[in-house]
Amino acid sequence: MISPLAYIHPEAVIGENCEIGPFCFIDRNVVIGANNTLMNSVTVLYGARIGEGNIFFPGSVIGAIPQDLKFKGEETLAIIGDNNKIRENVTINRGTAAKGRTIVGSGNLLMETVHVAHDATMGNGCVVGNGTKLAGETIIDDNAIISANVLLHQFCRIGSYAMVGGGTRTSQSILPYTIAAREPASYCGLNYVGLRRRNFPNETIEQIHRAYQIILSGGKLSDNLERVKEEIGLTPEVTYILQFIEETQNRGFTR
Repeated sequence: MISPLAYIHPEAVIGENCEIGPFCFIDRNVVIGANNTLMNSVTVLYGARIGEGNIFFPGSVIGAIPQDLKFKGEETLAIIGDNNKIRENVTINRGTAAKGRTIVGSGNLLMETVHVAHDATMGNGCVVGNGTKLAGETIIDDNAIISANVLLHQFCRIGSYAMVGGGTRTSQSILPYTIAAREPASYCGLNYVGLRRRNFPNETIEQIHRAYQIILSGGKLSDNLERVKEEIGLTPEVTYILQFIEETQNRGFTR
């Protein structure tokens, strides 16, 4: 299961039933769990921590040092969960002193040439399209869908079940359950198709829709948020939206 043409540092820890193809390079201070497949020419560098059942396609590079001039060689990690598909030439850099780790959760699909920069955090069940670049300290919540060639500015956040249109570039966060696209990036309505595919009840979808009608109706944002609490109540989805807005106010969000 391990090609004689692969290099594995003697201090690397490799779990059971892993398949490691020719010309792979696995550095020291690397831990790879069970049942992973590394196709040919995969590079896993110092500080990588990989769970179980992942598939890495040719040319992917995990744990490269950050592309950050402030990085001084500190001990940091690139952490990847379970059952991810990491396609060709994807790069996932390890963290800096800012957070100490870059995290990609479980069950994600990262398509060809995606870049995940230092200290970024990705949840579970996300799809990231070809050529998309996630800058440092960005956050992608669970089940977000990011189309091809999206540019996400540092410190921005994409909410759960959001859909980001192809070629979008944004320096602001993108609200959960919504679609964002256009130039400049803006709110394009709810991600109705995504929500229905995920079996959200119609009543819940209507509550989310009504919440955004109020939030984006103009006037003072704090007053609109209070209206949402009074008129809709603190359902789990509404609570998450309000918390998201509170936590992203410094960067702002697309409208």
